Amino acid sequence: MITDGGWAAYNIWEHSAIVRDLYARRCRREVEEMTCHAQAARLLAPLVRPADTLLDAGCGSGYFFHSLRTRGIDAEYFGIDATRGLIDIGRQYLPAYGLPPERLMTLRIEDLDGSVDHALCVNVLSNIDNYHRPLERLLRVARKSVILRESCHERASCQYVKDEFLDAGLDLRVYVNTYPTGEVVRFMESFGFDVSVIRDERANDEAETVIGYPHYWKFIVGVRRGVETPESRSWRA
Repeated sequence: MITDGGWAAYNIWEHSAIVRDLYARRCRREVEEMTCHAQAARLLAPLVRPADTLLDAGCGSGYFFHSLRTRGIDAEYFGIDATRGLIDIGRQYLPAYGLPPERLMTLRIEDLDGSVDHALCVNVLSNIDNYHRPLERLLRVARKSVILRESCHERASCQYVKDEFLDAGLDLRVYVNTYPTGEVVRFMESFGFDVSVIRDERANDEAETVIGYPHYWKFIVGVRRGVETPESRSWRA
């Protein structure tokens, strides 16, 4: 028998009680803010103007909303994620902090359309088959900026490996990819963005082991040509 349940059945993020508990605690502000979220918020701050819209692509449960709110960054937040169970966690807890539940949507980046002022994508593209199509969607919908945090290095690699940190009894695999930094930069530039590569404050240009594999985290900031602010020039390496 053929069914349409393959996406949920093989999606590793639907199969980890540890992740669900962590994301719920992040939404309830019971754990420390992620270092990368703090840095992402600081990178966004000079770009955002009052009433700008921000899309958090691959948002998990949407807890980056707290990073904006606590810093007074006046962006209209929207979050999308392909994992319904994680979106449901955000819809349960974040309205208490001022985020309407309809701002969180179950949606793959590849299915995205429309327009926003800013797009953020943190720790997502490195764990899917390839970055080109989803990043193209973000570059096309973003009017002002796109900010990525992904595993990028001069030595690229692509692995499809068993995730050993899921619920008991599961045998599921996930991509662990590192993309060529220069190639990603050129791809973003081809869509009309000025691009800067920013040192990740957590990894500090060193490999960080995640689920047993090295990740080379970098922030890559693209500002659409013609809208760069004087403040944003201070990031340039």
